[in-house]
Amino acid sequence: MKLDRRTYAACALASAAFATLAARAQERAPALGAAADCTGPDVVRGEVANVIDGKSFRLADGREVRLAAIESPPLTTVGPDDARSRAGLAAKAALEGLVLHRQVVARSVLSDRYGRLIAYGFVDGASGETFIQRELLSNGHALLSPSGIAPSCRTRLRAAEAAARTAGLGLWSDPYYGIKQADNPADILIDQGRFALVEGKVASVRERGGIVYVNFGRRWDFTVTILKRNERLFASAGLEPGRLAGRRIEVRGFVEERGGPAIEAVRPEQIEIVLGY
Repeated sequence: MKLDRRTYAACALASAAFATLAARAQERAPALGAAADCTGPDVVRGEVANVIDGKSFRLADGREVRLAAIESPPLTTVGPDDARSRAGLAAKAALEGLVLHRQVVARSVLSDRYGRLIAYGFVDGASGETFIQRELLSNGHALLSPSGIAPSCRTRLRAAEAAARTAGLGLWSDPYYGIKQADNPADILIDQGRFALVEGKVASVRERGGIVYVNFGRRWDFTVTILKRNERLFASAGLEPGRLAGRRIEVRGFVEERGGPAIEAVRPEQIEIVLGY
C-alpha cells in the first residue's frame, strides 16, 4: 500500500518526535548509582512473575521493573525470521533465563511517570548475587545506555559490552545490529526512532541557532547535534565539540531524521573517541 505525501510526512514527523522525546528523557534522567559501584541504598525485593521484553519484568506484586543503564532490541511485529525480531526475542529469552520465577533485588530505585521502577537488578542465588545488566551486556543481548550512572559502574558495564562485541556474541553476531557507518545514511535511517551506534570521521563542526552540528561526510551524510547550552558539559569531559573535527568517533543514541540521519547527544557518555585514528 502506498502512502500519500501528507500521510508519509505525518509518519515521519511522529517518528522524529518520538526520537526527540527519548533524547530529552535521557537528558532529564537523574543519575543512578551514586555509590561507588552499580548499587544504591533503595532496595525492592520480589519474585519475577513474567518478563515483558529484554529489559523489563513484572514482580509477583504487580510492580514493573525496567533495567537502568541498558537498551535492548525491541520486540517487533515483523516475522520471526527478521533480524530485528530475532534479536528482540533473544533478549527477552535471555532475561527470562536469568530472572523468571526467581527472587530479585532492585537497587537505586527510581519511579518514572508511569510508576515503573527504574533500577539495577540482581538475582539472589546460593553463591551470591548476579548483576542482571552485566549478564545481558556480556552475552550480547543489550547495549550500554548513555543514561547518567556512576563512572565506575559505567566502566564495569562498558567492559562487559566490549567483551561481547569482540567475541561477536548475541546481537553483535548480526550485521543488522552492528555498528552503523556514518557514510551510509540509508543504513542508519533504517533505525529511525531506535537506539543505535554509529561510527565515522567528523568532517566539520558548525553552530547555528543554539545548536552545534557535528557533521560527517562531504554531504553531511550523518549529523550529531548538541545543544549549545550543553557544550561546557562535553568540554569538561574532554569532548569539546569544536575539537572533534578530523577525529573518528562512535556515538550512541536514538536515530532521528533531520534532512538526513541524526542523533542528539545530550550526555558526553554518548560519544567516544575511536583510538588508533
